[in-house]
Amino acid sequence: MSGILDLLNSDIGKTIINGVSNQTNQSESKTQDVLTMALPVLMQAMKRNASTPQGAEGLLGALSSGKHDGSILDNLGDLFKGGVDDNIIQDGGKILSHVLGNKQQTVENALGAKAGIDASSVAQILKVAAPILMGMLGNQAKQQNVNNSSGLDSLLGGLIGGNSAESEQSFLTTILDADGDGSVIDDVAGMILGGDKKKGGLGGMLGGLFGK
Repeated sequence: MSGILDLLNSDIGKTIINGVSNQTNQSESKTQDVLTMALPVLMQAMKRNASTPQGAEGLLGALSSGKHDGSILDNLGDLFKGGVDDNIIQDGGKILSHVLGNKQQTVENALGAKAGIDASSVAQILKVAAPILMGMLGNQAKQQNVNNSSGLDSLLGGLIGGNSAESEQSFLTTILDADGDGSVIDDVAGMILGGDKKKGGLGGMLGGLFGK
């Protein structure tokens, strides 16, 4: 299975980067930087949320709904033509809020610091990208007939773990999880807010990663 970053490097990924870039008035290179870092983090957060029965049920329900069943991928050209519909952007905001919870601002700040753009621009990029990411997941879930929590866990794990070695930043999910608890988001928060995560060694590496 292709990893999520391999999908980003495909033709459909290039269409997404170009479209999101135009929508948010950011350069394609900055947009790609943000998405390359953000997508694995979002996938890891989804995987963690889906590790509870309620979380898995919620995500399965969302992926089987008409909104996130993958149909958004059929008309990407139309999606970006003349600007992305406000309903899509509002949906993206809801997805981010649900997946990242109270860590959303922290994650956006961290990604902005690394990509060299402000957090509000990161938020714009992610709001447009999130419904497309859900569509990708919905499409994969349909193809693989995913209908239970173990299938969902396998799908998300494959998309996170399937990133090819040459995909720049594919190491991010493992590096960000500094304390090995499976929660990338907590580690981003600890790193930015100066929490009591491990210092030195890996901590120093994290600091360097985000220019701190």
